[in-house]
Amino acid sequence: MSSNIVIKLSKKKIILLFIAGVLFVIFGILGALRPEDFVSTIFRNPEIIRISGILGVCFFGIGIIFIARKLFDNKPGLIIDSYGITNNTNATSMGLIDWEDITGIETKQVMSTKFLILHTNNPEKYINRAKNIISKQAMNMSYKTYGSPISITSNSLKINFNDLEKMITSEFEKRTKPQ
Repeated sequence: MSSNIVIKLSKKKIILLFIAGVLFVIFGILGALRPEDFVSTIFRNPEIIRISGILGVCFFGIGIIFIARKLFDNKPGLIIDSYGITNNTNATSMGLIDWEDITGIETKQVMSTKFLILHTNNPEKYINRAKNIISKQAMNMSYKTYGSPISITSNSLKINFNDLEKMITSEFEKRTKPQ
């Protein structure tokens, strides 16, 4: 059996995500408090701008809390071993994903962010591992949208997406090929 593959969290990437989140919160606050300053030919209605600002503060405010927690997380971001994939890459990280539960891997992209969807024959097992209600809701939404609650991105890892995709796909194929 091959040795463990350990991919660390990238503090540099996490700091950049944190800064971006803080900027979105600042713009959300400004949009909520002074929507008339953001009226343009595209966004004409100050109330829509105000509501968007409030929603932005809520969404990105929660996001920067999770990102800040990752800044102080010293556990590896991802471990691939003979048992499966231990995922600690994001807020919905659920620990070990057993090889026997993974039925397929699919690449998705939302805007410029690529991520891997790990399809599983036991989605409830992983949804029930969610550490809090927000993570559980995010996993349920992912399950409804993509057919699986499990996703892995390289956004917080010391690896680029293409290398991550090749590595996980290769390890999955090794473990699912008939002997």
